[in-house]
Amino acid sequence: MNDKQANTNTQLFNIGDIEVAKVIDTVECFSPKALYVNKDRDAFDEHLDWLQPYFIDESKRMLLSIHSFVLKTRHHNILVDTCIGNHKIGNGFPQWNNREGNYLAELAAANCRPEDIDYVFCTHMHVDHTGWNTQLKDGRWVPTFPNAKYLFNEREWAGLKESPYEYDQAVLKQNIVPIIEANQVQWVDNAWTIDDQVSLLPTPGHTPGHCSVAINEGSSRAVITGDMMIHPVQIAEPQWHQSADYDKAMAVATRSAFVDDHCDQDILILGTHFNTPTGVYIEEQQGRKRIRFES
Repeated sequence: MNDKQANTNTQLFNIGDIEVAKVIDTVECFSPKALYVNKDRDAFDEHLDWLQPYFIDESKRMLLSIHSFVLKTRHHNILVDTCIGNHKIGNGFPQWNNREGNYLAELAAANCRPEDIDYVFCTHMHVDHTGWNTQLKDGRWVPTFPNAKYLFNEREWAGLKESPYEYDQAVLKQNIVPIIEANQVQWVDNAWTIDDQVSLLPTPGHTPGHCSVAINEGSSRAVITGDMMIHPVQIAEPQWHQSADYDKAMAVATRSAFVDDHCDQDILILGTHFNTPTGVYIEEQQGRKRIRFES
């Protein structure tokens, strides 16, 4: 589950007048056993015609992208999810320890500097969504985005503090507490609205306070998923249990309702771990939920 792939170029989406840039930290191949309960590569067989080549490789491994989205609205520059980060230790995935990735260069390629970010929002507080909250300078973890307010969900914070897992405590120490100590946190709940174009969409189940992000600009709409769904196969199979979901029944209910509510709607789904082309629409095809790509 660790074959690293070359990064693709920055991908851009336009939601009305809002520009959204996908900024990649890494793309990796994973066995379905690393993500789903009681699933192996053969579980993908009936979906290969629409999942390959973008989301499943020739060996039936999942291609998962770990990326941020930068939203440039009329009001703010908003960064959604901050990926893995560099120099972190204690991760549950050994290949992510002591990384030397090129994320900041990818951010610059999207015409954005760390100091340009007004808000940082992490859909949840897992390791691959909070890593670039901080960077190591002179032996200390300091905020990567010096002018930003980090929107921390109170439910996520409460859940993370109580986690018995060492890798969650590493996230707390390296990615979360330094932001609090720097007084750059704005505490939010699931009903938070960033501005009149961007708001949080509660999608609980993966974590206690998990929120996706809704983008609305005139008649144009999009949703950034977070880990409410990790791979496009869950559009067709929302009942597949994700190993890391803290409440698996709730996660399935949330995901199933989301797929039904967004099917055959003109709403762009921006998958937080969807490999390029990343932006898809959900539609029904011969009684099954499938995807079509942004035209």
